[in-house]
Amino acid sequence: MSRPVLLIAGGSRGIGAATAKLAAGQGYDVAVNYKNNSNAAASVVEAVKKAGGKAIAIQGDMAQENDIERVFDTASDTFGSLTHFVHSSGIIGEGSRLDEVSTQTIREVLDIDTFGALLCLRACVRRMSTKHGGKGGSVVMLSSMAAPLGGANECVWYAAAKAGVDSMVIGVSREVAKEGIRVNAITPGVIDTDIQPPGRIDRVMPMLPMGRPGQASEVAEAILFLLSDAASYINGANLRVSGAR
Repeated sequence: MSRPVLLIAGGSRGIGAATAKLAAGQGYDVAVNYKNNSNAAASVVEAVKKAGGKAIAIQGDMAQENDIERVFDTASDTFGSLTHFVHSSGIIGEGSRLDEVSTQTIREVLDIDTFGALLCLRACVRRMSTKHGGKGGSVVMLSSMAAPLGGANECVWYAAAKAGVDSMVIGVSREVAKEGIRVNAITPGVIDTDIQPPGRIDRVMPMLPMGRPGQASEVAEAILFLLSDAASYINGANLRVSGAR
């Protein structure tokens, strides 16, 4: 019996890396995408192999169409038909009010967090949909609590980018529901990863109902649930992993 094949965009760090390591113990072969940090990606690959899975690191900028297509093709060429995908690529940009942020920052964030996410979803459908000869499968897109909260005084552009992810999950899940693909979102709250600017976690701690940030491993558990057959009738959903925030 063939093993499920999971591609993680942004799999070398934070939530993506935690997801890769957890997936290995649940029977997945894992393709770990990274943009710049080859050492971090290699470390994740080694952890997956130690857990009994096959793994490969694939460099690619997930804001660029050519790179996205190449990453998806490499994963399929290496392990066989793609059955699962997690989009964990994302940047925030330097925090400020909207009237103080540069146009370049806005474009960079939207390019990877929204435009790149759309291109990744398109690539998934073209490879996984039974309409296109695929086996079907499950997709989880990473959103953020910034979307419903708005990101005021920190990252309104990032909040808007992730709100776009929320919308595309609803629409695409309905388009492919009869083609064997489930598409869901995870909305993390404040998670203790390197995406957090220095000092931010301590600053927002009083606003966290549970009195602590979440851990990447806690988000990974939710992602693996949505990827799994245990979530077989969950489609177009958005699961908050935010500690009641």
